[in-house]
Amino acid sequence: MTERLQKILSGRGVASRRAAEKLITDGRVSVNGRVALLGESADPDVDEILLDGRPLPSISQSVYILLHKPRGYVTTVTDDRGRKTVMELVADCPARVYPVGRLDMDSEGLLLLTNDGDFANALMHPKHNVDKTYEVWITGYHNAALSLLARPITLDGYTIRKPEVKLLWEDGGKAKLLVTIHEGRNRQIRRMCEAANLRVTRLRRIIEGSLKLGDLPLGKWRYLTKEEIESI
Repeated sequence: MTERLQKILSGRGVASRRAAEKLITDGRVSVNGRVALLGESADPDVDEILLDGRPLPSISQSVYILLHKPRGYVTTVTDDRGRKTVMELVADCPARVYPVGRLDMDSEGLLLLTNDGDFANALMHPKHNVDKTYEVWITGYHNAALSLLARPITLDGYTIRKPEVKLLWEDGGKAKLLVTIHEGRNRQIRRMCEAANLRVTRLRRIIEGSLKLGDLPLGKWRYLTKEEIESI
C-alpha cells in the first residue's frame, strides 16, 4: 500500500513523523536508488526504501515506556555538543525508541518514549493539548505570585490557556508550587515564572494526561501497562 514516506519511517520506529520529514529534506532517504523528496509516497512492500543507504527496520511490536528523567540529560536521540542524552538511560530497552515531546536539560520527571510514530505524532499535536502537571521549586516568592502565574500570558505569539497553580509551601521567599499547564510551549513554566519575577530552582513533571510518575526511581524506566496505553 502506498503511503507518505514520513509515515512509513515513523511506523518503522525510525523517528517521529516530524523528525522523519527532516531526514527526507536532509537527503538521507532514497527510494529505488534516488534521493527522496518531501511529500513523496512509496509502497514499502514494492519499493526499496533506504535510510543512510541501509534498509528500514522491519515492522516490530510497538513499545511504550515511561522514564523518570534526571536533570543533566537532553531529550534528543543524539547531541552534536556531546551532552548526555536520555537514550543512554533506556539503552537496555530491547526496542529502538525515541522521546515523545521534550523535557529540557535542567528539568526532570515523566518522559514518554516509543517506537510508535503515529502515537507520538498524535500525542504531540497541538490540538490535543494534553495537560501536564509539574512540581516547581522557586525563589523570590511574593504575594502576587499565584495570580501572576495563573494569567493566560502570550508566548511565541500564542496565548496559553489559564494554568492551574497551587501553593504547597512557602518559607522565607522559597516556595514549592504545583502547576498544571494545558499546552507544551518551549520552556513554558520557566518563562511563566520569569514573567512573574520568580526564579525556578527545580522543575519536575509528575503527570502527563492520565499518566503519573508515581514512585518510579530517578533514572529508571518501565513499560506502560495496557490500561495506560488505552487511556491515552
